[in-house]
Amino acid sequence: MAAWIASLSPWPEAFGLGRMRMLLANLGEPQLAYPAIHVVGTNGKSSATRTIEALLLAEGLSVGATVSPHVRAWAERIVVDGIEADFEDAVARVRPEAERQGATQFETICAAAFAEFAARGVDVAVVEAGLGGRLDATNVLRSRVVLLTNVGLEHTDVLGETRERIAAEKLAVLQEGTVAVLPDEEFAELAGPNVVVGGAREAASAFVGKLLEHEVVVALPGRLEQRAENEIWDGAHNAEGAAWLVRRLAPADYVLCASVLRDKDIDSMLTELATISHRLVATESTNPRALPAAELARRAAADFAHVETIPDPAAALARARELGPVLVTGSLYLLADLSASELERNGA
Repeated sequence: MAAWIASLSPWPEAFGLGRMRMLLANLGEPQLAYPAIHVVGTNGKSSATRTIEALLLAEGLSVGATVSPHVRAWAERIVVDGIEADFEDAVARVRPEAERQGATQFETICAAAFAEFAARGVDVAVVEAGLGGRLDATNVLRSRVVLLTNVGLEHTDVLGETRERIAAEKLAVLQEGTVAVLPDEEFAELAGPNVVVGGAREAASAFVGKLLEHEVVVALPGRLEQRAENEIWDGAHNAEGAAWLVRRLAPADYVLCASVLRDKDIDSMLTELATISHRLVATESTNPRALPAAELARRAAADFAHVETIPDPAAALARARELGPVLVTGSLYLLADLSASELERNGA
């Protein structure tokens, strides 16, 4: 089943909700079987989703959660009560209808997650949006709370060329009576009357109607992940993410092993990353949107004194390890490719 999912297009020919609505209608509208907390934003959505999940679990609720993309395995994307669901079974439940509708990879996984949550009778679903909000496949929920993590310039060809337009696209998932949790008051006028300023904790608290003070620790694969004594993996995939990463790294003479998607602000990312490194091994993930390694190397030459081009991710990582302490970054898809390569090499 994982091979079939991997074969599906991750990107729709045109954005819209028609196919997703038909798919869910023919599955019995599983996404309406429970209230939801919808997490939208540019960066930090997965971390926020997992934090909300942990807070609600600590409160004694049954929680379904879905994030994207994954790093170690597809099963990361569908979790019930803190435990990965049987991904094969969850996808098998929706595959016939997904094939009839010609659903994309993301639509199919979302449908599988929603149906799994309904089958397991969760009290609440915490759902990370994919791209934007208004036309995203997740904009089908019965959302009680919407959390906006932040807004940056990204996917401007789809979402708009200003932060205001992008914020409007993301906050278009709000429904009548939904509580909007915003990082500050910048876009409060777009959110309507039910606005709370805060983050993941405030979103979870808004859902249950009281302040949740549980102490929770959330660690996600590929987010400032210490893989070995001299190796860190972080899926920073835009300039804001790169800046966040740079501020949190311990001083070291890092060798970057990087792949970037072609629709990102690549030059700004490279400028940020060059503040903590002068050596880069350019590679490319298997994602169809990945910038070719040679093009990444060409663009990196302005910021990095030493640049090498190795298209194969596993070979690129091996070379980076020869040169010094390693930072793998630029795309969660690169991290997923490297994780899959490690599993294959270890015979898993």
